[in-house]
Order: sequence, then C-alpha cells, then structure tokens
Amino acid sequence: MRGRGRGGDARTRILDAAEELFAADGYEATSTARVARRAGVPKGLVFHYFPQKIDLLVALVEERTHIEEPGAAPTAEDTARDPAGALARLARRLPLRASPAMRRILFREADTHRSVRDRLHALNRAVLHRARAALEIALPGARGDAARLEAAAATFTAVLLYQENLAHLTGHHVDPEAVAELIARSLGT
Repeated sequence: MRGRGRGGDARTRILDAAEELFAADGYEATSTARVARRAGVPKGLVFHYFPQKIDLLVALVEERTHIEEPGAAPTAEDTARDPAGALARLARRLPLRASPAMRRILFREADTHRSVRDRLHALNRAVLHRARAALEIALPGARGDAARLEAAAATFTAVLLYQENLAHLTGHHVDPEAVAELIARSLGT
C-alpha cells in the first residue's frame, strides 16, 4: 500500500484502506466506517473527500489503474516488418499498472458498477488500439485485411490482459513473446 500508516496524506490513506478492503471483501461488504478505521481517520473525513461511497470506488479505479504511456508511437524502423517483435515490444512497454488488489477490484466490481466496467473497457481499448497500430506499421500490405488485423490485435490484447490480471490468481503465465510469434505466423509472416 502506498501511503498507509503515519506517512501519506489522509486522502491517500483513505484510498489505500479502501483498496485493501474492497479487494479483500468486495465493495458492497465494506462500510465507509471500516475504511475510516483502517485509514486512521474520522469517518467524516472520508465523506469530505468522497461524498458518496461510490465516489471512493470511482477514484480508486481512475487513479490506480492505467496503461503506461509508450513515449513515442511505434515507427516503421521500430517494427521493421517484424510483427512478432512489434507485439513483443508492446507487451514490454505497455503493462497495465495496477496492484494485484486493484486487479481483483476491477474484475470483481465490473459486473455491478458501470464506472468500473467503463474503465476496464477503456484499458482494453487502449491496448487493442496500440496492438493494431503496431501490426499495421509492421505489415503495411496487410491493411486491406482489416478483419484479420483486428482479430490478431484482439487476441494479443486478451493475452496481455489475462497475463496482467488473472495470472496472479491461477499461477499460470503465458509468454507474450510466444503469443506474438504465433500471431505473426498466423498472419503469414
């Protein structure tokens, strides 16, 4: 946890406590009183920062889950007609940055809270867009086959999100580079 304990500001301690409790017990089963106790703050301070309990969940999801920015967009030299390499570089540069607790919260609460589902959808869209862009640059002649590029990018995105979000639960790890190679071969390279 980031700011827990005596250090860190009150808002950060509240978010830390909520992250820990929502991940362990779920949003519905966690009261704001428990969050306040865990954070070591008065309950009223929770409502000062987050007027409703849902605002606490929304802030957690928005502030503690994101896709790392790659810096510059991939260039033709970067991909060098190497779709497997382009996807592998994407996997190394764009991991989902969220704690294991935030990953549990995302997938647990996406079914019942629209803001969480929307965030998960946005994260998926961001990775999908970058995977497709990398493939289009690596395979300039394949742009006419939009359906195959979309399927390849979606497959790779699913693997990346699986790796980032579910592998910690199952212990099963899929090598993104091996999947990148498999996808590249399926595209005829």
